[in-house]
Amino acid sequence: MKRRVVNSFVLFDVVYTDGSRSSNRKVPRSVVDGLDGPDAVKAAIEAQDRDIALASGRAQADVKSVTRSRS
Repeated sequence: MKRRVVNSFVLFDVVYTDGSRSSNRKVPRSVVDGLDGPDAVKAAIEAQDRDIALASGRAQADVKSVTRSRS
């Protein structure tokens, strides 16, 4: 019998206000399954972007839309 693999992350594609895109961004499944839904996913990605901006010294544009990746 095969075991079902439970992924701990869900992948999302992000479009920013400047037109740039970011594919397959990992968001913890616990955030996706929570009560806040899409708002929590967007907030998690924005938090990731803040951490990346601090490390790189380059700010990312604001998130325009977030959609679940098909892969």
